[in-house]
Amino acid sequence: MKKTDLHKELKKLQDEKYRDMQVKIIPTVKPESIIGVRTPELKAMAKEILKSGDYKDFLNDLPHKYFEENQLHAFILSGMKDADECFEELEKFLPYVDNWATCDQMSPKIFKKHKDELLKRVKEWIKSDETYTVRFGVGMLMEHFLDDDYDVKYPEMVSKLRSDEYYVNMMIAWYFATALAKQYDTIIPYIEKKKLDKWTHNKAIQKSVESYRITDEQKAYLKTLKIK
Repeated sequence: MKKTDLHKELKKLQDEKYRDMQVKIIPTVKPESIIGVRTPELKAMAKEILKSGDYKDFLNDLPHKYFEENQLHAFILSGMKDADECFEELEKFLPYVDNWATCDQMSPKIFKKHKDELLKRVKEWIKSDETYTVRFGVGMLMEHFLDDDYDVKYPEMVSKLRSDEYYVNMMIAWYFATALAKQYDTIIPYIEKKKLDKWTHNKAIQKSVESYRITDEQKAYLKTLKIK
């Protein structure tokens, strides 16, 4: 699809009220770059583009002009069936990701079958200087390595991360809150021994206390571990 045709198509799907809401909740993106297209519409469009096989030019055309193009890019990657192609295209795209929504909604299904390769990449991503590359790496650890593939080495890796970036620290807090829900016994020492920076520590506790997956007894105990 030509870029001009794609932009026309996106503008046809514009929902102005939705756009106004997005401008408020995605502050790192310039308001003029947000058209206001709802996620189901973008996912359907990505599916069609993938099915047509005509997506290479679009993926190579970086940086994109509109937030919705970044979303489309993320959804195309999420639906790819070829792992090598997916990893290759993802590496090209990650430096251009500039907001939490594109970062967090990008979740290639093919990764479930390629955990070893994913883990190798995650170890590189979390060392990056790019905010959303680090966030994506921690997000992938949270999504794929807290259940059957869990290893105590993974929270250790995340606990050592230090950043001045709000969107990195928020993801670390989210990781530990989720890890507490799934692997409480091996994760609680990270909170007890204060292995995270103060803000992230307290945010992880807050998110855990808000979670329905944490017991009332655990919540009461976690509240006593807040750093004043």
